[in-house]
Amino acid sequence: MKMTFRWYGSQMDPIPLRYIKQIPNMSGVVTSLMDMPAGALWPEERIQALKQEVNDAGLEMEVIESVNVHEDIKLGLPSRDQYIEAYQETIRRLGRAGVKVICYNFMPVFDWTRSDLFKPRPDGAAVLAYDQAVIDRITDPQAFADQIQQGAGEFEMAGWEPERMAEIKSLFAQYASVSHQDLRNNLAYFLKAIIPVCEQYDVKMAIHPDDPPWDIFGLPRIYTSAEDIRQILAMVDSPYNCLTLCSGSLGSNPNNDIPALVREFGSQGRIPFAHVRNIKFTGPGQFEEAAHFSADGSLDLYEIMKAYYDVGMDFYVRPDHGRMIWDEKGRAGYGLFDRALGASYLNGLWEAIEKDHQ
Repeated sequence: MKMTFRWYGSQMDPIPLRYIKQIPNMSGVVTSLMDMPAGALWPEERIQALKQEVNDAGLEMEVIESVNVHEDIKLGLPSRDQYIEAYQETIRRLGRAGVKVICYNFMPVFDWTRSDLFKPRPDGAAVLAYDQAVIDRITDPQAFADQIQQGAGEFEMAGWEPERMAEIKSLFAQYASVSHQDLRNNLAYFLKAIIPVCEQYDVKMAIHPDDPPWDIFGLPRIYTSAEDIRQILAMVDSPYNCLTLCSGSLGSNPNNDIPALVREFGSQGRIPFAHVRNIKFTGPGQFEEAAHFSADGSLDLYEIMKAYYDVGMDFYVRPDHGRMIWDEKGRAGYGLFDRALGASYLNGLWEAIEKDHQ
């Protein structure tokens, strides 16, 4: 297991690399070129410069999250091939830079969605939260996107980039005729084009679950359950067609048994990257994000980490969304303090599990 930490780059992340380096057992950062729009070819010199910056801080850059997939690929438009060609070349460049995993998603229009970015908790912390009833009352997705960005303050929300949100009304119109199977077919087309490149350059593509794992705003979702995963992995039967298994995203549906998913797909070697975090169910279609500590939420992180140990595969892991604690100001869900606590908690679980099996 390699412990990593999500970092948005020195121009967009208030957390310096030297702080991340001080977290015990931290091997590297999961990062990206955040200003690159979906579909753009990543410049080789910028990839190398980012790697050098990370390496100079004594950390590795072996996981990239995300190389965003252009909406034309998801929609299956004729123009998709030009964006796929750019994606293939970006994979080659990242592979030459030593990147081993690319985390990406195939969610239409919106990336992860929450109805509250800073919900107060009784302990004084603030957390990301979701309430389906709030989402159901939204009649203008553009206004909702504007509200989310305003709530984020000075920080740009990953997955809610301005160039994507500027086209939101036209995108909704385009997706009106796209079914779940259409979206699956478009994902399969994409994977069949890029996985041979991944195999050549030793880069695993690890798709992130839909978050939350059900349809929202009438948009189809196709990575929400074990059956969805089986279909995705069967699209291209290659060890380079993989999963990012996010316990918080999939776990927000109580029907998803996270340890069972880890054992089924981890034993196949198809989980090179894991987001491990906790959530607390607060009602049907409602959850809020919790501390990583099992008792603070609804997921058993000991059982999740034990499942990863039991399948015996090498993988990267990172603590995921954290609470905003100790009056820290920063990107919603991505402060330093609680994610550092989360990493330490996961490290402690892993050490105990390892020693228990010696």
